[in-house]
Amino acid sequence: MVAAATTIWWPVAVYAIAVFALTAFILLLTHVLGERHGDLGTGDRYESGIEPASPLPQRLSIEFYQLAIFFVVFDIETVFIVAWAIAARRLGWAGYLEVLFFVILLLAGLIYLWKEGALDWGPGSRARRAQREAAREQQ
Repeated sequence: MVAAATTIWWPVAVYAIAVFALTAFILLLTHVLGERHGDLGTGDRYESGIEPASPLPQRLSIEFYQLAIFFVVFDIETVFIVAWAIAARRLGWAGYLEVLFFVILLLAGLIYLWKEGALDWGPGSRARRAQREAAREQQ
């Protein structure tokens, strides 16, 4: 029994050792052959080799990232709906009812996000959100 287990796992062990050895070799090689210089402009930020004409942009607000995540989530749901559309005839009415329920859940989630103000990331959105929260606390 032990011999069978080692027969199965030895290629995985050899592969893992080879990966670690190659990674260590590449890191060592880049350290040895890598260019080192301390010119004045080395630490400056630039884009495409051109000096920035204005101050560097500030960090993006959390609302931008929230909207991006919501987009990805709702975009992935499209894949499920397209897969259903491909197999719609085979699935019949049961499949239709399931995808209808799925779309209703998606719409409920979208309406919830809209009501919470999560999709509002334009100018003044934080002030409007603070006003809504203050109104909720007063109730």
